[in-house]
Amino acid sequence: MTSQFDVAVIGGGLVGSAVALGLAGSGKRTALLDEDDLAQRASRGNFALVWVQSKGMGLPRYSSWSRESAALWPGYAQMLREETGVDVGLSQPGGFTIALSEDELARRTAAMERLQAQPGFDPFPYEVWDRAQLRQALPEIGPEVVGAIHTGLDGHVNSLRLFRAQHIAFVRRGGTYLPGHPVDELAVLPQGGFDIRSGDKRITAGQIVLAAGTGNARLAPMVGLQAPVRPQRGQAIVTEKTAPFLRYPTVTIRQTDEGSVMMGDSQEEAGFDTRTGLGVLGVIADRAVRTFPRIGALNVVRTWSALRVMTKDGFPIYQQSETPPGAFLCTCHSGVTLAAAHALRIAPMIVAGVLDDSLSAFHPRRFDVPAAA
Repeated sequence: MTSQFDVAVIGGGLVGSAVALGLAGSGKRTALLDEDDLAQRASRGNFALVWVQSKGMGLPRYSSWSRESAALWPGYAQMLREETGVDVGLSQPGGFTIALSEDELARRTAAMERLQAQPGFDPFPYEVWDRAQLRQALPEIGPEVVGAIHTGLDGHVNSLRLFRAQHIAFVRRGGTYLPGHPVDELAVLPQGGFDIRSGDKRITAGQIVLAAGTGNARLAPMVGLQAPVRPQRGQAIVTEKTAPFLRYPTVTIRQTDEGSVMMGDSQEEAGFDTRTGLGVLGVIADRAVRTFPRIGALNVVRTWSALRVMTKDGFPIYQQSETPPGAFLCTCHSGVTLAAAHALRIAPMIVAGVLDDSLSAFHPRRFDVPAAA
C-alpha cells in the first residue's frame, strides 16, 4: 500500500514535530514519520533551556537566530496552550552563568566580550554581577560563588510537555503521525516528489523535510543534501522535588516547574554510547552543590545520558536541495530554543518552497574549505 502526502517530515522529535505542526497549520497534507521508543532521540534528554547569552561565537547569525526564536516563544507557548490545553511551563525571567572563582568570572567575562566584538554581531545587553548583586536574586548561593554573567533574554520550559504539545497540535491540525516508521530508503520519483520506504510500507510526498537527528547523516545524500552530524553525549541528574529556591535558570542547573532540580552540561565525544558514569556525574553534582548547597541534601531520583546532534562547528544546518527540488534539511542541537522559529519561521518557508536568504549562513557550504595548495 502507498500513502500520499504533500509533505513528509522524517523525524518526530522536538525539531521534526515543530516543523510538522507549522506545515500542517498551512493546510499541507503532512505526514510525520517517527521511529519508536528505542530511537536515539535527543529530545528525551533535552535540558529544556531557551538560551541566548552564549550563542554565536564563530557564527554571529546564530545569536540573532536564537534571539528571534526566544522572542517568538511567548506567543508560541500561548498558541500551544490554546490549541492543546497543555501548558509547556515557559518562564523567561533571564538567566545566569555562574562563576566559582574570580578567575572563572574573568574568563567568562572575556568570552562574552569576544562574542559581542565579532564583526557582524548584533549586540545584546548583559551584565556582570558580583556576589552581592547575585545574592539578591539567588539568596541560596554557596560561599564559593563570586558572581555571574546575566542576561534578561534567557529562560526554560518543561521539555516533556513541549514534546507532547507539539505532537497534539500537529494531529489536531490534520497531520498524520506515523510511529514505527524508520526510513530505510529515499528515492526521487521521475515525475517529481519522493518515494519513502519503511519496511514494507511506502509513502510518497511532493516535499520532504529531514529532521531525523543523527540519522540525517545517512539520509541526506539520498536526496542531494549534506548533513555532517555526529552524536555528542551529555549526562544529567535530576533530584526529588523541593520547595522553590531557584527562580532563574542557570546554564548548568535549573529547578523545574514541578520542583525537581536538573543538573547537566557534560560534552563527551563517545559515539553512540549512552552509558552514564559516576566520574562525570560526580563532577556535575560537585559543582552543583558548591553553587547551591541545598542540593546536597536532596535525593537523586534519576540519572541519564542522551545524544546531542552536533555539526562540525556546533551550529544548525538548514538546506534545500537544488537537485532534486523539494527536499529540505533541518538539524540542530537546540531543539527547545529554536522550536518557535522552526514552527513559525522555517515551516512557512518550506510551504513557499524556498528557504529565505537570511538562513544562508547555516548552509553546509560553510564546511567546504579548499585544501591549502
